[in-house]
Amino acid sequence: MVNQLKRPFRRVGTTDRKLMLRSAALPRTSADDVLTALSKSANKARLWWIVAAVLATRKGPARRGALRGVAAIAGASAAANLLGKPLFPRRRPAADEVPEHRRLTKRPTSSSFPSGHSASAAAFATAVAMESPTAGLVIAPLAAAVAYSRVHTGVHWPSDVGAGVAIGVGVAALTRHWWPLHPDVPARTAHQADAPEMVDGEDMLALVNPHSGVDGHDPTDDVRHAWPKATILYPDPKKDLRTQLVEEIHARNGSVRALAVAGGDGTVAAVAAVAADQDLPLALIPAGTLNHFARDVGVRSMPDADAATETGTAVGIDLGEVEIDGNGEPEQRWFVNTASLGGYPEMVRIREKLQQRHPKWPAAAIALVRTLRSAKPLQVILNGHHTQVWLLFVGNGTYSPKGFAPSRRPALDTGLLDVRYLRADLPYSRARFVLAMLTNSLNASHVYQQHDLPELHVELLDGNRRVATDGEVGPLGNEFRFRSRPSALTIYRTGL
Repeated sequence: MVNQLKRPFRRVGTTDRKLMLRSAALPRTSADDVLTALSKSANKARLWWIVAAVLATRKGPARRGALRGVAAIAGASAAANLLGKPLFPRRRPAADEVPEHRRLTKRPTSSSFPSGHSASAAAFATAVAMESPTAGLVIAPLAAAVAYSRVHTGVHWPSDVGAGVAIGVGVAALTRHWWPLHPDVPARTAHQADAPEMVDGEDMLALVNPHSGVDGHDPTDDVRHAWPKATILYPDPKKDLRTQLVEEIHARNGSVRALAVAGGDGTVAAVAAVAADQDLPLALIPAGTLNHFARDVGVRSMPDADAATETGTAVGIDLGEVEIDGNGEPEQRWFVNTASLGGYPEMVRIREKLQQRHPKWPAAAIALVRTLRSAKPLQVILNGHHTQVWLLFVGNGTYSPKGFAPSRRPALDTGLLDVRYLRADLPYSRARFVLAMLTNSLNASHVYQQHDLPELHVELLDGNRRVATDGEVGPLGNEFRFRSRPSALTIYRTGL
């Protein structure tokens, strides 16, 4: 059967040759050098990695498009080079099919069918367009030029390019199976809240973390421009951030009427905890790497926060709370996004250590590999039920999708926690989990559990472990009480 499928690809079709001759007959122009350089730049998808890095500097849809595009390239490259080429070997066009000045110095020797360059180009452009149509329109001509350049330089037949484009588009569309598209809209909340109008930030205490984010942008100038009368505070590395804020509030003898924070999710979580404890409204400026919380709340930029504080428009949203008991004085922590037990806190600890010598993203990847390799199951009692788990995830609110990678919250007022865990008491649980994840069948898997609960009591039976809240490693404990606190935080948000 395979041999029968191979036969048509051993012959060069009449249409392919006609199209190749038409391309070769085009007059010599400066575009020849551009297309040759473009074809070379796309080797090993280097061009698309550069474009993805540029897109990643922009928050929102462009950054998500870059991430989806990189994932699509990986799938398209594997499909074209590891499956298509070995299954359907085909000779490349002879070098003399095109004029000498167009020919690549180093011609590829792998099968001509399908075109891997075209597959990667189409996959990236399609994936980006799925998240950001504007960015997709900008990238599409570049992707088309890369695909055509393979015919122009004489290393692929037109049908090779067509097949590569089809593979790329198909793989990009297939990413939605594991990574669903979601409307770029804020999470819902039915709880309106009273908050003072903060004209020019008067009586506001704004904590600014100048080291948040990936581009090194210090948001101080933005904060000063929007709220010139606000008091700006920077994290003191010698103090716990919550303690620092509380001391500053008390030192002002009740004159602080609102808090503001410019930073990533970890910084936001610390300030949100103080705002909830002190019953103060919070103004949020997204200035981190991913800004999950700000995205769900619906604050996209500094102007969004400024507009809401000027009019005193605010809503009440739920917070997660965990009480940690380590055979001493119980400690209480709020979390705005997620909390977890098991492998994740250990991964954070290793990542922070590696970040002293490596950039954040490579450090995170190395930490993840090390953690998974040495993971040990936890003996736990979950709401009175004894079991073993590899890891435990607790989300503030119900997340979607319900698979392995929860990414957003449709609502911020459910009064529920999103509890997910990977069981370790079943045979081959990790292998079964990986298989279910690859096939997007976690909802039907016995090793992966998901429940929406108002509270969760976790008792560890094999010693103390650290809990991680919003990506920050917390204290040791052997008993953890997670609860949802409805409308615990008042946050400025414009009417949506």
